Amino acid sequence: MSSDRTEDFDFHLPESLIAQEPARPREAARLLDATQPDMFADRHIRDLPSLLKRGDLLVANNTAVIRAQLHGLRGEAKIGITLDQIQPDGSWHVLVRNARRLKVGDTIAFPGVQDTARVQALEPGGGAVLRFSAEGDAFDAFLQKAGALALPPYIHRPEGPTAQDTSDYATIFERNKGAVAAPTAGLHFTPALLKAIDAAGAQRCTLTLHVGAGTFLPVREAEISEHKMHSERGIITPETAERINATRKAGGRIIAIGTTSLRLLETATDENGIVHPFDGTTSIFIRPGYQFRAVDMLLTNFHLPRSTLFMLVSAFAGVERARQIYAHAVASGYRFYSYGDACLLHCAHSIHAHHLGTVE
Repeated sequence: MSSDRTEDFDFHLPESLIAQEPARPREAARLLDATQPDMFADRHIRDLPSLLKRGDLLVANNTAVIRAQLHGLRGEAKIGITLDQIQPDGSWHVLVRNARRLKVGDTIAFPGVQDTARVQALEPGGGAVLRFSAEGDAFDAFLQKAGALALPPYIHRPEGPTAQDTSDYATIFERNKGAVAAPTAGLHFTPALLKAIDAAGAQRCTLTLHVGAGTFLPVREAEISEHKMHSERGIITPETAERINATRKAGGRIIAIGTTSLRLLETATDENGIVHPFDGTTSIFIRPGYQFRAVDMLLTNFHLPRSTLFMLVSAFAGVERARQIYAHAVASGYRFYSYGDACLLHCAHSIHAHHLGTVE
């Protein structure tokens, strides 16, 4: 079977399995433990500490979601805007609905506020670069008034995101504002769960990857090698890089909380498995055939058919294994996507050939 065809990463998902709100409490979400070869164990997120070993290091994404959905006006024309990524000069790359009503130099107004945006560039396919009149703290205040959460399209909110979504769509790790979408594996964690992880002797650290609007874009090309991956801004501090490398040297396992953490770790890790400090953008596209350098285990939610994230899972667990995992999840009624359940995976294709044993 070719693993370069997008259709090879398709699967049937009943719409009834797409979660519309998270489990409550969050650690009551289900966890498909697929870490052992040729078997599955149906657990819950609260069981995660029992699957960890002393000396393991969990790496979570501490990005914080901004209110990235805006509704503007150019004259009488309604313009839908989703913020994607701030540019080095302070302008914003955005995705625009009704972009054909815009031209470079136009000013976009926003009902109820005085702030405006000027169109600096337009791209084929609905991308644009806007310069907002507000910047810094004033821009944050503008988003609080004019913006809304850019919930994924599969979470149905006909009246728009609710107050409950504001807390549901935020992780316990969030520190640095800049993400359009939440790093959803992090949504499962609560103070009680972190306390239990600490008691198990596992360590924790964070990095920052500001998830962009491109994370929702489907792969439209027939061959996945033709897909152009979106870029996202990421930061790994020297302290975090040092902790990860020290864990590896001591024989501990690196466990990525979510695909966003994994993608940034793999971006910043050299061919010898050393993680370096990082401050820049990544457009890494991890697909089958990739040899992992940084991560031993991955905690992640269940992803869309034909998506780059399901391709990443297929690279991490193995193509056939990923198919089995998702077939089991569908058959067993696991809940999918941002507010859904999770799975814990073991890396099948790592440059670290030896199997990591228990660290005492």
